[in-house]
Amino acid sequence: MALKVYLSGEIHTDWREQIVEGAQGLDVSFNSPVTDHAASDDCGVAILGAEDNKYWHDHKGAMVNAIRTRKGIADADVVVVRFGEKYKQWNAAFDAGYASALGKSLIILHGPDHAHALKEVDAAALAVAEDPKQVVDILRYVLTSTLPS
Repeated sequence: MALKVYLSGEIHTDWREQIVEGAQGLDVSFNSPVTDHAASDDCGVAILGAEDNKYWHDHKGAMVNAIRTRKGIADADVVVVRFGEKYKQWNAAFDAGYASALGKSLIILHGPDHAHALKEVDAAALAVAEDPKQVVDILRYVLTSTLPS
């Protein structure tokens, strides 16, 4: 069995790299949104033209980014959504809802401080992890039936 995993959510820490590195040797391929914050924010106006109004600037970027996000989530077997400590990731909550609506296996990743705020998102998940190693352990178990040692 092989898994396609989409890694959604905060872009300010190395959690994606930890999961990819930890999953070395497993039959897993990873995809994610653009994690270069400036490129993600400015892609719409860089490609489609400048906007004087910040709303339309952001709107163009969100629409262009949604092409990649929708495709990545639709093609995934498992969607991991990370909620970081520092910023509110409204887009991550949207991605979790979209993945859930598509019937994707959903793993939510956040610290204990967010448990109450994310209780509805957590309720839609098949697993709620607190660190990237737990996500790797879930992927390893699903693919090999091996428990962590």
